[in-house]
Amino acid sequence: MGVDLGDLFDRKEIELSDLKGKIIAIDAYNTLYQFLSIIRQRDGTPLIDSRGEITSHLSGFLYRTTNLVEAGIKPVFVFDGAPPAFKNTTIEERKKIRTEAKEKWDEAKARGDEEEAFKHAQASSRIGGNMIEDAKLLLGFMGLPVVQAPSEGEAQAAFMVRNKDAYAAGSQDYDALLFGAPIVVRNLAVSGKRKLPGKSVYVDVKPEVIELEKGLELLGISREQLIDIALLVGTDYDEGIKGIGPKKALKLVKKHGNIEGALGELSTEIKNLAEIKVLFVAPDVTPDYELRWKKPDSAAIIKFLCEGHDFSQERVSKAVERLLEASDEGQQTLDKWF
Repeated sequence: MGVDLGDLFDRKEIELSDLKGKIIAIDAYNTLYQFLSIIRQRDGTPLIDSRGEITSHLSGFLYRTTNLVEAGIKPVFVFDGAPPAFKNTTIEERKKIRTEAKEKWDEAKARGDEEEAFKHAQASSRIGGNMIEDAKLLLGFMGLPVVQAPSEGEAQAAFMVRNKDAYAAGSQDYDALLFGAPIVVRNLAVSGKRKLPGKSVYVDVKPEVIELEKGLELLGISREQLIDIALLVGTDYDEGIKGIGPKKALKLVKKHGNIEGALGELSTEIKNLAEIKVLFVAPDVTPDYELRWKKPDSAAIIKFLCEGHDFSQERVSKAVERLLEASDEGQQTLDKWF
């Protein structure tokens, strides 16, 4: 998901505590997919309630978001709206990949190969049913603001940062940089110990900060040229040019000044090129949002998760206590939070 520009940008590791008091506009869909991917049983089976509804994402939004609030972070979750029409090809391709991953997951489970099963299970994650509505409902009960984007969530998050309503955009992808977010924070929802794929080795994963202007200055390019590089590599809206990675794309764009010259050298073209460039430079966003933190509704959280989705009341109650304490900690009045 998203373009991978990790080889081009310096990523500064930080602690969650370094973001204390800062508003982070988090790409909700990106975060939801992370929760669906990593919060699973050993054979890859997601958390499921008695009605067969997947609840991994709800677990992530409660427990991991509470960790952010405890660190003093003020999260805002930005949800996607309608995707651009030329993203349909990517969406269909992702459906195919997830279907194939589901088949491989089932085969690995039948063999009893838990590690292989878990890997394919992660790749099979998909959003469906009431996941989005339930996530918004839970976040509302937690007292956290939700912003509905007219189109791409990362574009809206980037706009909010540029508008100085948030400190940074929170996402694992680099698309927020293409949309002009001055600062992007990665690994917010997955910080902590992580097992390396295929190995019995665990590593510490820390939040990372990327600053757009510093990165562009070091690379000697403009944001428009960064978009050109991304299009050569491949984005959610185009498959890119085969054999072209970030470093080669950088050389081509710096050599020719823009993607048109690079494509001329490569004797190829990108479908919907002009429209995709406009999407990144001037995306569909809304200034009509309200960022207001409220007191968590402990009774509503417990009823929704425990009675509605079979969560452990003891565990949920402890998380709610943490959330309430973190919301009030160090504040002289309630106005700062709600």
